[in-house]
Amino acid sequence: MEKGLEILKMLWPLLVFQFLLFLWAIIDLIRRKQTKTLPKWAWVLIVIFVNFFGPIIYLIFGRGEE
Repeated sequence: MEKGLEILKMLWPLLVFQFLLFLWAIIDLIRRKQTKTLPKWAWVLIVIFVNFFGPIIYLIFGRGEE
C-alpha cells in the first residue's frame, strides 16, 4: 500500500498536466468553427481515447486557423 502511495505522489504532476492538456484541447475544439485534416467529432474521439498524446496531436495538427 505504501509503495502505491509513493508512486501516486511521483505521478500526480503528470496526471494534472494530462488533465490540463485534455481540458485545453476540448475547450479549443468547442470554440473552433473548423478544424484541419479531420472533422471535429474525430478530433474529440482522438483527444478522449488516445490519452496523453491525443490532445498534443490535436493542438499541433488539428487546430484550424482563426
